[in-house]
Amino acid sequence: MRQLADDLPNRLIIAHLGNGASVTAVKAGKSIDTSMGLTPSGGVIMSTRSGDLDPGVLVYLMREKKLDAAMLEDLIDRRSGLLGISGVGGDMRRLHEAASSNTDARLAIQMFCYSVRKQVAAMIAALDGVDLVVFTGGIGENDEEVRAAICRGLSWIGAGVGAAGKVAASNHDPTSRSYVRVLPSQEDEQIARHTWALLPKSLS
Repeated sequence: MRQLADDLPNRLIIAHLGNGASVTAVKAGKSIDTSMGLTPSGGVIMSTRSGDLDPGVLVYLMREKKLDAAMLEDLIDRRSGLLGISGVGGDMRRLHEAASSNTDARLAIQMFCYSVRKQVAAMIAALDGVDLVVFTGGIGENDEEVRAAICRGLSWIGAGVGAAGKVAASNHDPTSRSYVRVLPSQEDEQIARHTWALLPKSLS
């Protein structure tokens, strides 16, 4: 938001994709919806978190597999997501390395991209359209292949891909009303700003 400054559009979607991942709808500078729920476990598939689940899955695991609350939490937060699907790992770089010979690694990447596309489309509905989609986070900033796969499924909003499947830092289809940009997350800087704001005036 700070980086966009005066270029902040009325309808913004932020896809923060990393070990943790979320998609947020921002209307006139205010967040109105996000893919995560009460905990960070919901929403898109993540490195080791499951993302959205049918609540019946939890009931099934408790009744049929005799999992208690601690076991469910461990399964959902630490042994699911990309790791659970692939059996290889939760790091997208590792999955790309394994994808040529490992069908489960390829499946994990495909499911991640599909999951993000669904959430972006949901946020478009929440915003009644979109003016800008921003990719950020470790995967969002650095993984051109994943960005391109996500954007290919969003071509109907003009989120196209350029030469060699690359999504440039600013990629605009002249026939579309929407843009795609890639921005660094600058999480540490934002944490520092909030911390500074909370310090007593005598210390700051």
